[in-house]
Amino acid sequence: MNTLPRAVDLGVIGCQVCGLVCRNVPGDTQWGGDGVDDVMACPRCGSTLHRRKANSYARTWALLIAGFILYIPANVLPIMRTASLNDIDDNTIISGVVELWVKGSPDLAVIVFAASIVVPMLKFLALSMLLVSSQRGSDWARPQRAKLYRLVEFVGYWSMLDVFVVSLLTALVRFSVLSRVEPLPGVIFFGLTVVLTMLASISFDPRLIWDGRNTDD
Repeated sequence: MNTLPRAVDLGVIGCQVCGLVCRNVPGDTQWGGDGVDDVMACPRCGSTLHRRKANSYARTWALLIAGFILYIPANVLPIMRTASLNDIDDNTIISGVVELWVKGSPDLAVIVFAASIVVPMLKFLALSMLLVSSQRGSDWARPQRAKLYRLVEFVGYWSMLDVFVVSLLTALVRFSVLSRVEPLPGVIFFGLTVVLTMLASISFDPRLIWDGRNTDD
């Protein structure tokens, strides 16, 4: 049970764009308004104010599931092809990590594994947990869950590092003018996975963590 007052209890609402705290929205049907869905704009930046992001649960789940589906071919399909005079080799993310480890670059192999495998999986698990717990109205570890969301959001700014892994591997194998490196479909699926997980993080409204019931509008 909450012991601290929420913004709705204090009659205020925060702007999602500039962060300005504004007075209560008139006619807010979701929070005890008079039945008229009036629109209020932020007096500082002019953005429309919302108690909660519209359809946050549905949009976040859709983006997260789509990202997970694309993450499967991103790991199964090869991401690049290296060709030399006497050898043609297609590498997936995992095979690239193994090759780096075997060829004496364990530090780089760990970085690639963390950026391409560990971080995306943790993002899937963290966002799923936040969605399920918020939809159930759970009051379990709300401050910690809010911190977890901020961590996921922060990591999202660096998610494109996963795509740069391909460029890094490309630079490593381009050791001769007789070698050629070509991107393969796996890197496209990987890039789409990164974009979808970033959009899922943006679509989730962290204010839902503090609600005791389903308030998605």
